[in-house]
Amino acid sequence: MRLDYQVSGPEKAPVVLLGTSLGATRAMWAPQLETLSERFRVIAFDHRGHGGSEAPPGPYSIEDLGGDVVELLNELLVEQAAYVGISLGGAVGLWLAENAPDRFSRFALFCPPAYPATGAQMWTDRAAQVRAEGTKAITEATLKRWFLPEYADAHADEVEQIRQQLLNTSDEGYAACCEALGAMDLRDKLGDITAPVLLVTAEGDTSIPPETVVPLASQIPGAHLEIIPDAAHLVTYSHPDLINPLLLAHLT
Repeated sequence: MRLDYQVSGPEKAPVVLLGTSLGATRAMWAPQLETLSERFRVIAFDHRGHGGSEAPPGPYSIEDLGGDVVELLNELLVEQAAYVGISLGGAVGLWLAENAPDRFSRFALFCPPAYPATGAQMWTDRAAQVRAEGTKAITEATLKRWFLPEYADAHADEVEQIRQQLLNTSDEGYAACCEALGAMDLRDKLGDITAPVLLVTAEGDTSIPPETVVPLASQIPGAHLEIIPDAAHLVTYSHPDLINPLLLAHLT
């Protein structure tokens, strides 16, 4: 399974991987790309079923999605990297921290789910809906969870870019990733994580509420927690003024 990706930044700089939210492409990292590329070799990739990556028939598992990232490191001959992920990409980051610790130096995870807090059935139902009706059926509800109303009103062009990413995502890829999220539970091995971890949650996140992320900070040894006020789920996109300094501080 080959992932589509883009590389930016100095060739000899430390490598940072960027993993996206469910339904988004690597273009969602535009607010971070220039800042990170000044200091790091940045590899922004699309999960399987998203963007330019292949969309094999599902269901997928979190092991599949994490294994894809390890294969990408192998393909690019990268021995070790830092990893930044949000939402689905954050869940993949937790899996990598638990299962491929020798390949990653540190993690910055934004609004990461460790288990299906809203219940596995919700993800099964959403997968079925998208297979039947397409991602257009869930796009508007998703955007309302990803951005606070005041941000959406003031940044219509930016929200439209994310809307198009959702609409253009493979129906099967989106649905199969829903099934991966519904079937995973990463809580048992959180205490085994050894890499430095930055956890960030958004005060107004209704997709992965803060009360599901905050406990992870006490379960992952040495994890550092930040709670961003006046923000919803796609906090990296809406609040780069707060997120980028946090990222640079953690990664350097």
